Amino acid sequence: MESNAKNVITRESVLAAVTENGGALKYASKKLRADREIVLAAVSANGGVLEYASAELQADREIVLAAVTENGWALEYASTEMQADREIVLAAVTENGWALEYASAELRADREIVLAAVTEKGWALGYASAEMQADREIVLAAATESGGALECASTEMQADMQAEIPRT
Repeated sequence: MESNAKNVITRESVLAAVTENGGALKYASKKLRADREIVLAAVSANGGVLEYASAELQADREIVLAAVTENGWALEYASTEMQADREIVLAAVTENGWALEYASAELRADREIVLAAVTEKGWALGYASAEMQADREIVLAAATESGGALECASTEMQADMQAEIPRT
């Protein structure tokens, strides 16, 4: 017996798929990658799939916040405006300090943002502004999380820190 049934992909089936596995968004139609409910469900399950969302939704504050809260790296795919949003960036770097790489230049010079980033991932100091790389508290926090992060500090701060290390 031959079947006349066709495989029909419905909005509801895509919503169910991305809720279960956010990565399914990659295979959704362009129209469904612009559907706010579908994208929100997808990024809540896997923040990195913000990459596949429409440009409009990559600039949607609620969508981006959900994405970076789940996966800080998602900041890479957020709009420039969202990469300059203090709350969004703070959520991203708190989840993954490396996300500082994608923050606006202004926020890479924001003491609270940088401190959160280097506390989570010391090497994120390499993405901080020169001013922050010369800030004693920031450098100490980075070096505490990962001793090698001292390499990312300003030359002057490296010299100061080396002078403070007791020689045996």
